[in-house]
Amino acid sequence: MTAAPTVALLGLGTMGAAMARNIAAAGLPLRVWNRTTDKAEPLADVATVAPSAAAAVDGADLVVTMLFDGDSVAETIEAARAALRPGTIWVQTTTVGVDAAERLGRLAADLGVSYVDAPVLGTKKPAEDGELVVLASGPESVRDAVTPVFDAIGGRTVWVGEAGAGSRLKLAANAWVFTIVEGVAESLALARDLGLDPRLFLEVVRDGALDAPYVQLKGTAMLDDELAPAFGLANALKDVELILAAAEGAGVDLALMPGIRAHFARAVDAGYGDLDLAATYREH
Repeated sequence: MTAAPTVALLGLGTMGAAMARNIAAAGLPLRVWNRTTDKAEPLADVATVAPSAAAAVDGADLVVTMLFDGDSVAETIEAARAALRPGTIWVQTTTVGVDAAERLGRLAADLGVSYVDAPVLGTKKPAEDGELVVLASGPESVRDAVTPVFDAIGGRTVWVGEAGAGSRLKLAANAWVFTIVEGVAESLALARDLGLDPRLFLEVVRDGALDAPYVQLKGTAMLDDELAPAFGLANALKDVELILAAAEGAGVDLALMPGIRAHFARAVDAGYGDLDLAATYREH
């Protein structure tokens, strides 16, 4: 592989588009593809916009997938099967859960490509700033090859073991994210319905042991109703389902996630799925 590997990035939503710009800014030759071409065309100034997934991966050294779920990833890679060459490294960054990560690993083996399971921590702003945390898992033999991409999209890469370990750690991390968001929403709603200004909650925890940047960020977004999606609510609900499925498979009794699922689902059913996950507050 050359010092500047050719990268194909499949999936140009909020995260994928930001990752693509940072990969291109790092000087890596880049092809991009998205199912809806209107999301790909704005990247024509920094990348080659491919008409199909197969065209994007043809001749690429690294293939990066950032799509919605395991099924969409599998469908896209299958569509590109004929163009994948031996020695290609597939870097799978979508949050897909335990079962799908294993299924995609088997698909990679069938395709004859190296598989790196590497979901990322962070939302729109960290993605735009190239400050994601990459939870990488896969064969040690390809670590040097994928480092240019991980350095471009992330501020930190944590190698956590064999392929699939990254997806398992991502679920644990997202469980904490959702616990914070729903906990803040409930505390704000309780303060409000007890006749208080809910902003007092954010004020009393500010800069103390009970505070965190995410508490203030999401709490302020809830109260100001500023819900442009950094992490879409429908996507968050999908991830909650993955967390619960993983917990069931592992025999872990999670007390909080079923309630969080119910609240997220209620907000999605109310039509807020395309908004930020902070929109859960609207249904409290």
